[in-house]
Amino acid sequence: MQVSSLNEVKIYSLSCGKSLPEWLSDRKKRALQKKDVDVRRRIELIQDFEMPTVCTTIKVSKDGQYILATGTYKPRVRCYDTYQLSLKFERCLDSEVVTFETLSDDYSKIVFLHNDRYIEFHSQSGFYYKTRIPKFGRDFSYHYPSCDLYFVGASSEVYRLNLEQGRYLNPLQTDAAENNVCDINSVHGLFATGTVEGRVECWDPRTRGRVGLLDCALSSVTADSEINSLPTISALKFNGALTMAVGTSTGQVLLYDLRSDKPLLVKDHQYGLPIKSVHFQDSLDLILSADSRIIKMWNKNSGKIFTSLEPEHDINDVCLYPNSGMLLTASETPKMGIYYIPVLGPAPRWCSFLDNLTEELEENPESTVYDDYKFVTKKDLENLGLTHLIGSPFLRAYMHGFFMDIRLYHKVKLMVNPFAYEEYRKDKIRQKIEETRTQRVQLKKLPKVNKELALKLIEEEEERQKSTWKKKVKSLPNILTDDRFKVMFENPDFQVDEESEEFRLLNPLVSKISEKRKKKLRLLEQQELHEKEEEEEPEGKPSDAESSESSDDEKDWVEEVRKQRRLLQQEEKVKRQERLREDQQTVLKPQFYEIKAGEEFRSFKDSATKQKLLNKTLEDRLKLEAKNGMVSIADTTVGSKQLTFTLKRSEQQKKQQEAEKLHRQERKTLRRSAGHLKSRHRRGRPFH
Repeated sequence: MQVSSLNEVKIYSLSCGKSLPEWLSDRKKRALQKKDVDVRRRIELIQDFEMPTVCTTIKVSKDGQYILATGTYKPRVRCYDTYQLSLKFERCLDSEVVTFETLSDDYSKIVFLHNDRYIEFHSQSGFYYKTRIPKFGRDFSYHYPSCDLYFVGASSEVYRLNLEQGRYLNPLQTDAAENNVCDINSVHGLFATGTVEGRVECWDPRTRGRVGLLDCALSSVTADSEINSLPTISALKFNGALTMAVGTSTGQVLLYDLRSDKPLLVKDHQYGLPIKSVHFQDSLDLILSADSRIIKMWNKNSGKIFTSLEPEHDINDVCLYPNSGMLLTASETPKMGIYYIPVLGPAPRWCSFLDNLTEELEENPESTVYDDYKFVTKKDLENLGLTHLIGSPFLRAYMHGFFMDIRLYHKVKLMVNPFAYEEYRKDKIRQKIEETRTQRVQLKKLPKVNKELALKLIEEEEERQKSTWKKKVKSLPNILTDDRFKVMFENPDFQVDEESEEFRLLNPLVSKISEKRKKKLRLLEQQELHEKEEEEEPEGKPSDAESSESSDDEKDWVEEVRKQRRLLQQEEKVKRQERLREDQQTVLKPQFYEIKAGEEFRSFKDSATKQKLLNKTLEDRLKLEAKNGMVSIADTTVGSKQLTFTLKRSEQQKKQQEAEKLHRQERKTLRRSAGHLKSRHRRGRPFH
């Protein structure tokens, strides 16, 4: 349950909290209630009190037992039984519902006005009958004495459907191009319709003649209101025999007495949004007016705001439960809002336990868990001499510190520092003295961080204030007094580094810009002094002197930037030499490298050569391989290129090939020598 308070009026939101999906089983829902605290603490006043997507309209039956609501998507109507606190039935419809009305005391007779011009009648068992009106409807009212339904919409005619005869009667012809809303006074039966021209036409159903015309558009325009378009009537409600409230599309509510054409009171919502609904609360003489953003409750005699309610989502419809303090809302969210305001009245009979619940909450206001504890750090414990309590039940570890009982903290602090009250008293006196000193002349107190920048800003502000041309200069915000830049003069991390490269390169430009700004201010002051004099060129200075000065300034700035660049290059060169000297002095230690499987280590030079080769483009690699004889490029007869690649042999393959070649040569020499010996043996020559 969420509690909000405005003007000391408490509003209890009974529909806040997480909603569980419909497809979850009861077992999973119970498991979620055990695990999730938000689900366990929520109050589900009526079970499944929501729509699949959006709720458009919501109403309560005349006997107060049933709550009916329409929504989308799919278009449907849901009826909730308050005595059972659950859904009674749900019926899907062919198209979206603009508005609906219960003709009986319960849900047994319902009339729906659809957005496709159809009027659908439902009985207790379900769908009963469907008919159609000539133009698109926007609102309708039921006249009980004659059993007539009055439909208004995108037409100048008000269509009448008699439910006793079951046929359409002659329509009422209005002077408006279109009609938005209508209502029938329950006391004397006066029928009123609100038009797009900002007028209210009143008709007598007995004579079917117009008896009055109110121009609300001109009356809604007040001295404080800003209106960009013609106000149209968006809400209409009767109260008693003589009171009528009219809501406009520009966000005003006009309260009329039917005996006068001037409004008694005009209440502006200040949002410029169309008024969705208006309700009267007779016990406290209040009017509840709602637009898509806020629900305002104000006194109908004085217009003073009583309280207001601003839900998270846009409001589509508002329903005040009769003779109670409960408020029901239909909004652009699946959940339908339930709000209980005890000041407006008691809770309904079917949820009378809300009165006991709210009374207990008001008698025992809920205090946070940490109200009786003090958060201390480890350093605070050292100052108090309580480090020996770490790990004991007196201290509970939390983040970077501990929670301890506030009574123990105050007791120990009084023992450690018995003069704490005297110090507190001196601090208060010092603060009072500082407050009185602020009325005196203030001295320039520079911050600890970025003192030069702060001094520069102070001087510029003083020059701007002293300048007589300050009325024409656009006022700029002061960085020193702006809270967004406060950290820049407090945190040392924001200190401007004047030795950095960026600052040294930009500093000539910044200094020149500040000088130009000062010069411009002086010129503007002189121009104001000589404003009434004739325009003449000053003697001794040609007309293009300013341009020549600006060009000289640009040359000086360029020279300064070049100078800074040369200095930066020299400093970088000195740093490189120092790093090289340090590298030469350092003793290199042996490093070990791991050779992957399948690779052969030859030398670091080969790996470097291979890396260089990989970094080259494909064209360079092809040229190198063609030079080594690994690639041959030839032109074919058709004109295209032909590439022939020769695989490069590794060192091991080359050695193996050379060994095979030597082996073959040795075998040849052995065969040759063996053949020579055989021939000598045949000829009988001795061996030598």
